[in-house]
Amino acid sequence: MNIPQAAETRLIERFTEIAIQVFLWAFRIVIVLVVVLGTILTLASGKYSVQAWIDLAIAGAALGSVYALIALGYTMVYGILRMINFAHGDVFMAGIFAGYFTAVGLDEVGLLNAGPLGSVLSIAIMCVVAGVVSTVIALIVERVAYRPLRNAPRLVPLISAIGASFVIAYSFRGFFGTGYYSYPTITLLQEQAPIPFIHVRWSDVLVVVAAFAFMAGLYLFVMRSKMGTAIRAVSEDKSTAALMGIDVNRTIVTTFAVGAALAGAAGVLYAQLFPTFYYYSGFFPGIKAFTAAVLGGIGNIPGAMLGGLFLGEIESIGPVLFLDGLGVPATTQLKDVIAFTMLVLVLVFRPQGILGERVTRDRA
Repeated sequence: MNIPQAAETRLIERFTEIAIQVFLWAFRIVIVLVVVLGTILTLASGKYSVQAWIDLAIAGAALGSVYALIALGYTMVYGILRMINFAHGDVFMAGIFAGYFTAVGLDEVGLLNAGPLGSVLSIAIMCVVAGVVSTVIALIVERVAYRPLRNAPRLVPLISAIGASFVIAYSFRGFFGTGYYSYPTITLLQEQAPIPFIHVRWSDVLVVVAAFAFMAGLYLFVMRSKMGTAIRAVSEDKSTAALMGIDVNRTIVTTFAVGAALAGAAGVLYAQLFPTFYYYSGFFPGIKAFTAAVLGGIGNIPGAMLGGLFLGEIESIGPVLFLDGLGVPATTQLKDVIAFTMLVLVLVFRPQGILGERVTRDRA
């Protein structure tokens, strides 16, 4: 009686596995058909000019650069602690608030719009202040909510991270209310940059250039500096790194500080694209940045950069390119659907992310 029953169980398991594989392949085929058919119909309609597509690509690059900066915090913390810091989006939000109050002060003293040099200097000051505030908050969270749970099961720090996220968000709500704030206008950033054949504002140029500068600086820090070497060693094996004389606690704190500083600067850059914000403005950008980190390969710094840029372009161009030709109304309102569909596809068919395989091979 046991042998037929075992054979029946194996048959059911095999049938279930085949059914799941068939469903996944059908899902993939449907997505590919929608993307290909929608793209062909949209381009064939001639509804959008070349300049319109360039504008969408520029907007996607600017937004993706911000996502990449935030995603670096997620991927660095995961790489060293193997946990998802869901409070990181609220650390980013703290940077937006810090940058706003700094901008208001600079505007009152007349520096914010005191010519190109004054505006650039003001943005640099805003990024520094936002980075410091975000770093302080992240270090408090690390010390209070994460360090005591470092050896606990993975689910426990995850729950603690969600709780820390709510604590930060509602603390800002208590201090600053539920109303919306808006950054003072920087006149220079609203002007068109003198770039041939492209209509682009200085705000987009600033965001992309600054984000790439921050990302390049981080990459050099991790790959060339002594602390960067320690971060990579702790990421590989904390116990072995400690035996080699590396201060694991200091390395982890540095990782949190660097990721938070980048998130704070990203908050200032994000506000140049979307100047209106409130206490919960870190939620969706934080989730999108986490999506970008997963797309690129969680724990992989170049992957987070690539994932952020990829997600920004998909979110900007995808709704119009894929859905407009199919007659879907209000395509731009479906950008979140496009973004998270990409995440589902990656998790289903390539769960290690775009660059995850290379990391695995290197470590092997």
